[in-house]
Amino acid sequence: MLVLAVSPDAQAQSFCASDGQPRPVRLMERFINADCGDCWSDPATPVPGRNAVALDWVIPGSLGDDAPLSAVATRDALARLEALKESVPLKTTTARHAIKGIQGASLRVAHGLPVSGYLGASIELKPISSAARQPLNAWLALVETLPVGLEGSPVERNLVRNVLTRTWDGRKQLSKDEQNRLFETRSMNIAPAASPDRLRVIGWVEDEKGRVLLAAQSRCAVLHLETRSARPSNTPVRILPPAQPAGHASP
Repeated sequence: MLVLAVSPDAQAQSFCASDGQPRPVRLMERFINADCGDCWSDPATPVPGRNAVALDWVIPGSLGDDAPLSAVATRDALARLEALKESVPLKTTTARHAIKGIQGASLRVAHGLPVSGYLGASIELKPISSAARQPLNAWLALVETLPVGLEGSPVERNLVRNVLTRTWDGRKQLSKDEQNRLFETRSMNIAPAASPDRLRVIGWVEDEKGRVLLAAQSRCAVLHLETRSARPSNTPVRILPPAQPAGHASP
């Protein structure tokens, strides 16, 4: 069971959102095949520019559970590659998107605090301007933000841990009871090895051709959370398998 102790000054903040954050103008998606252990620490890893946001997807490899990065691989990465009409790389590949914008509309993402292994998260487009009245695909990624240097990474990473996708039809006539928005909220499962205090959400909306129209990312104020669980929040994240002792051969 996950127990959160929040300082009195932070109790008023029960969620984190993209409110007040600069609007990203570019989205970068870095894909790593789990078979490539050296790719995590590759000094040539692409770096997002100013006002850009990066996602890190680890793709299940042909070695299965024996792959060096299997601990953080997710099948959501395969689904994302399929959506991009890209094949699985032998090592790495990077997708770069210029964010087009939707005139008269904005995107908001938010999430609550972790509870019992889940995180409530949402993505919202409003108002539904004339430019937003089209078929749209919404993506919301639960990511673990990992600092430069962790397991030798040369860049900060937003490691994708879970994904929500939703098809919206902006042409749909809203009833009187509905607000002038497109909205989705879900409870997202937290990967057992993830540190709850490093989690946040990154969302984006695409048109039918896969062009990224809007993106947003949540940021949290420092909540001074104390996390009590089987895996304390200050435990180092294990990306690569531990080194074998000298003279020890793997079975």
